[in-house]
This record gives sequence, structure tokens and C-alpha cells, in this order.
Amino acid sequence: MLLFFAVTLMCLASCGGASKKSEAKTEEVKECCLPVGLQLYSVRDDMAKDFKGTLQKVKEMGYEGVEFAGLYDQSPEQIKTWCAELGLNPISAHVPLADMLADIDKVIADYKAIGCEYIVVPYVTEERRPGGEKFMQMIEEIRTIGQKVKDAGMTLLYHNHDFEFQKTESGEFGLDYLYANVPADLLQTELDQCWVKYAGQDPVAYLQKYEGRSPVVHLKDYFAAGEQKEDPYALIGLNEGEKKENTAFEFRPLGYGVQDIPAIVRASKAAGSKWLIVEQDQPSMGKTPLECVAMSIEFMKQMQAEGTCCSENGHGEGHNHAHGEGCTHSHGADCDHNHK
Repeated sequence: MLLFFAVTLMCLASCGGASKKSEAKTEEVKECCLPVGLQLYSVRDDMAKDFKGTLQKVKEMGYEGVEFAGLYDQSPEQIKTWCAELGLNPISAHVPLADMLADIDKVIADYKAIGCEYIVVPYVTEERRPGGEKFMQMIEEIRTIGQKVKDAGMTLLYHNHDFEFQKTESGEFGLDYLYANVPADLLQTELDQCWVKYAGQDPVAYLQKYEGRSPVVHLKDYFAAGEQKEDPYALIGLNEGEKKENTAFEFRPLGYGVQDIPAIVRASKAAGSKWLIVEQDQPSMGKTPLECVAMSIEFMKQMQAEGTCCSENGHGEGHNHAHGEGCTHSHGADCDHNHK
């Protein structure tokens, strides 16, 4: 009988030790994986129909925060209450530059009332892009806005597309020229990794370049086949004169396109980023917008479970394309096509 109790106690101690090790491993994985939010532009039609209900669905999927793209006539106070009720972090907001220039004080007041930490310049029109007649003016505008945002205890970010990778007279990309000429305390980056790669640049290298200046990173996957024949901006409701049917390019849920998502996540962590924001401008693969963003967060959960967001030696291959769709190359190198 004594022997039985001794063996039982040894077994319980051993099992308890194994359980603690498992818990420690889980915590270790969580420590090296950044929190994930959703850019609500991805589900804009659902937001317009049912603001709170869509926020609730986003939370139930597993997203920890949201980035706004309009308030849909809801009051900042109501939105703050809903986010608190649902346990969603109101991380940031994309606000048209024209709205900031028209009344930056109201923009700041609205999003500060919601609880956002960041305000983001999401897009600029052609005259304010590199080579445009108002590019230099835009830099001064952003410097002024950035100071006001800073004075309010918030941070201004700039969200890029591919057109910022046009070179200026100095030989620098417009994006780099912008960050070189507006101090880091007035402007931080929100690198959209789809457009970085689409422009022919390395997303990981750009995160390394702006280490310490990349608090929020846009995770976006896409698939491209052959030469780009049409304007991809027609897919996001811009350049309305272009056809919106485009077989050469489409946005994809994370893990279903050409991006090396695990490498980008690891680089984001190393760069000191605080948030990863999933965005898919248009649904694809026959799925609804909500289905697409659900696929993206499931991919992120799988990556976290496998530990590939911590190390290339996780259980996964350290890359996406597990579903056989799109490019199958280890870093998407052979999927880089001449899109212009």
C-alpha cells in the first residue's frame, strides 16, 4: 500500500510538472506573438448595416482590437462604450487627409474620445504623391498635423501604398523622403506590407529599416498572376474609370497569397511594433468579407499555436500557402511580376 501511494504521488508530481511546462510554453508563444486587430474597412458594408453587431463578430473571431475607417454616423461616446463592452481595443483610425486639413481639432477630439492612440493618414491624391505639385506641401501639412496630434497625446501614422516608392529628385523613394523630413516624434509608420511588396521592395527589410518607428503594421496578403493588366486601385473603389474585374491581381486572406506572413510577424516583433492590423480591401476566393477576415485570424491563431511567429523552427514551415492556393515559393520570389 505504501508503495502504491508513493508511485501515485510521483505520478501526480510528474504530471503537474508536465502541465506547468506546457503552460510555460504556451505563455512563451503568446509573449512573442503581437496582438492582432482588424482594419474595419475590410468589412465596411457590414459596419454600415450593423455597427455594433459587426464589432461583436470581429471580437468573437479572436481579434483583440480594431482600426476605424469612418464612424458611420455613430457618436464617439457610443463607440467607446461598445468597444469597452465587447473588450475590443480601439487602436487607431484612418482619416482622410482632407478631413484633417479641414478640422484637425475635431478629428483629434472624436478619436481621442473613442480612446484611439493613433490617427492615420490613409491615402493621398495624385498631386500630393512623389512627383506631384503638392508633394512638398503635403510634407509640411503632415508636420503641422503631427504636432497637433502629438500635443493631444496621440501619435500620427502614415499608411503607404505603392506610389510612395516613386523616387524623388534626391534619388530617395518618396516614402523615405517623407520620413526623413518629418521627425519621428511627429510621424510614425504604418507600413502596409502588401503595397511594399507590390512595389518590388522587401517587407522585412522595410520593417528593419524603420525599427523603433513602426508601432502598427498592416498585414495584407495578395495574389498576382502574370503581368498586371489593370489598375489594382479599381479594386478598392478608386480610379472609378477602370474596370473592376481583374484576373491578374486580387487581395487574399492571410496565408493564401504570396506574402511570407510569419517572417513579417517576426520582423514586426523585432522592430518593436505594438499591433498587427489585418486588412483585406476586397473579398476573394468566393468568400464574403467576414469570411475572409475570419480566415485571416484563423491563420494567425495557427501560426501562434505552432510558434512560427517566434522562430523559423516552429512546427510549421515558417510560411503560408498551406492550402495550395496561389504561390508556393518559400518567399514568393518567383511571384514578383512586373505590375506596371
